Amino acid sequence: MPSEEGRYIVLISPHGLIRGTNLELGRDADTGGQTKYVVELAQTLVEHPDVAQVDLITRLIEDPRVDAGYAEPFEDLASGAQIVRIECGPAHYIPKESLWPHVDGFVDNIVQYFRSQDRVPDLLHAHYADAGFVCSRLAALLHLPMAFTGHSLGRVKRQRLLDGGMKAETIEKRYKISRRIEAEETALDHAGFVVASTRQEVDEQYAQYDNYQPNRMVVIPPGVDLSRFRPPSRRDARNAPIFRQIVPFLMNPDKPMILALSRPDPRKNIPTLIRAYGENPRLQEAANLVVVAGTREDMREMDKGTREVLQEILYLVDFYNLYGRIAYPKHHQADDVPDLYRLAASTRGVLINPALTEPFGLTLIEAAASGLPIVATEDGGPRDILEACQNGVLIDPLDVPGMGDALLKAVSDRDQWKRWSRAGIRGANNTFSWSAHVNRYVKAAKPTMAQAERKRAFYSKKSRLITADRIVVSDIDNTLIGDRRGLQALLQRVREAGDRVAFGIATGRSLDLTQEVLNEWKIPTPQLLITGVGSAIHYGSRLVEDTGWTEHLSYRWNPDGLRKAMKGIAGLKLQPPEGQGPYKISYFTSRNNPPKVRDIVRKLRRSNLHARVIYSHGAYLDLLPIRASKGMALRYFAYKWGFPLEHCLVAGDSGNDEEMLTGNTLAVVVGNHDEELDHLRGEPRIYFAEGDYAWGIVEGIDHYNFFGEIRIPELIEGENE
Repeated sequence: MPSEEGRYIVLISPHGLIRGTNLELGRDADTGGQTKYVVELAQTLVEHPDVAQVDLITRLIEDPRVDAGYAEPFEDLASGAQIVRIECGPAHYIPKESLWPHVDGFVDNIVQYFRSQDRVPDLLHAHYADAGFVCSRLAALLHLPMAFTGHSLGRVKRQRLLDGGMKAETIEKRYKISRRIEAEETALDHAGFVVASTRQEVDEQYAQYDNYQPNRMVVIPPGVDLSRFRPPSRRDARNAPIFRQIVPFLMNPDKPMILALSRPDPRKNIPTLIRAYGENPRLQEAANLVVVAGTREDMREMDKGTREVLQEILYLVDFYNLYGRIAYPKHHQADDVPDLYRLAASTRGVLINPALTEPFGLTLIEAAASGLPIVATEDGGPRDILEACQNGVLIDPLDVPGMGDALLKAVSDRDQWKRWSRAGIRGANNTFSWSAHVNRYVKAAKPTMAQAERKRAFYSKKSRLITADRIVVSDIDNTLIGDRRGLQALLQRVREAGDRVAFGIATGRSLDLTQEVLNEWKIPTPQLLITGVGSAIHYGSRLVEDTGWTEHLSYRWNPDGLRKAMKGIAGLKLQPPEGQGPYKISYFTSRNNPPKVRDIVRKLRRSNLHARVIYSHGAYLDLLPIRASKGMALRYFAYKWGFPLEHCLVAGDSGNDEEMLTGNTLAVVVGNHDEELDHLRGEPRIYFAEGDYAWGIVEGIDHYNFFGEIRIPELIEGENE
């Protein structure tokens, strides 16, 4: 899109409860600083002279337990900026860890939204790991530039939780941490640039990733709307509604207030703060502790992680007998937050952030602008904020006595408190603002947008395959072929369906080997051939190549570097030339001692080489461009030729078919499938046939009534959570 028209930027943030006003910050572990950040970023981005339109895409939620506004497809944020809510999995609200089975469908639904627009996005920006996966798929499919902001990183979180004593298997079960980390690695594969909030995030946190490329990372401190945050007058602080909720807890509400404001998430480390307070009698005499940990109604209905944190807080209050010294109100609104800062500042208190990890620390900047000094974890954002504002002290979040001592000193030294308060107000206003953030953001984004190929979307709103309005696409080996009678039965069904049904093949074989097997099994050349595990697309009997797809695959593809890096890896043998392709490097693997795919991926990423590594049938390993796969090629075809994915019946038997089988397609797994697909059982749009080979495809056609009035299974409430 020509720059004079202004850029169209799409922010994607699937999880949490996101709306334009009265954000429910702290309602749960998924509705925190990130949700506020993306809303304010969208509102401010569209004010930049180079930006014409901003869409913030999130998940549409229809649930009587939450506000009806989350079910509205569109919500205006500012002139030119809007929230766009799109279906992703079940209608009701679920935590981010339960979204992973549904992200492929979310990608497909977002593409349908883009089809309805008059223009193509100039930039996709993913926020958090789940959005990183979604944006990677969209960027690969639509040939769009992408940015990534991790907000908090899975490798860092896992290590901190391990350091805190949580078992590895508990972390995996509760947080789906391996899936999250791989999504972050994938996002780093595809991102043109990465936005980090601190230098420590780049140097220490992202450095733990195989895809660590610091030259593609830019440090932009998070912006804050400081118009709501100002120093207090004692009178207006005491008149705040939130004060009336706090004062009943306290014997002496005039003492300095140690304010903790966060979600009740294990990473926020609130129980350690209470231990530090409970084990320091002098601190209890000097100050009150006020813990504002989200909003709770019935704790029994909260998710397990949140419930366990709140239960531990209540236990520790009782264990240390802190009644009269600690307040933990049940409710607070977004409008109460500035009053909380002013209330704490009016008592000469401090804000404490004891989090195990803190990539942003927006509350620290807000507190600084309110004249409230800070005591914060020595991690990530607090380091840079303290350096800019000079208004507090950093602590080790696992050092209980040290935390207590730091808090005691902070509330006891009046002269120091005054210096910190004044310095914080000055530093916050001089260093952190949304206008400064957006100016740096647009400057960082321009090279990435300029490098991307500037063309309108390749997809069509109307099919150009003349008469067909649906297509059957099958893998070859062990799916289409293997039983001649079954194959003939399938081909006969397709012929009888007439011109409205197209037929296609998606295979790991090269084009030459595909033609050989078609001739051997007497299969007419189909209308669509996806070969080389998605590395090439051809059409019809003349085998017309889709050059647009070929150009699309060249992104970060370095075949010479990949072949060199793969030399010497035990258990691999390069396949002969007929098994290779310009966008496919293929190996045979040792059946007795195959190399571990994870080790190969790590080696390539650490060498700044980018490839999809696909292991299939226990015997083959393929390296493809990161934008290539059967699933991607199928979607490219469907969007280009105007086929709804619900009108694509796909059939496969092995791991390299998985991306084709998931999402919004109607999938069939044949009876003789590999065990590596068994984890897909239970997905509503993936039918596991009893019949082997082509008989299974015939069975799937009947299951979906695919040649009649297509029957599309819908996700049942509660499934796949």
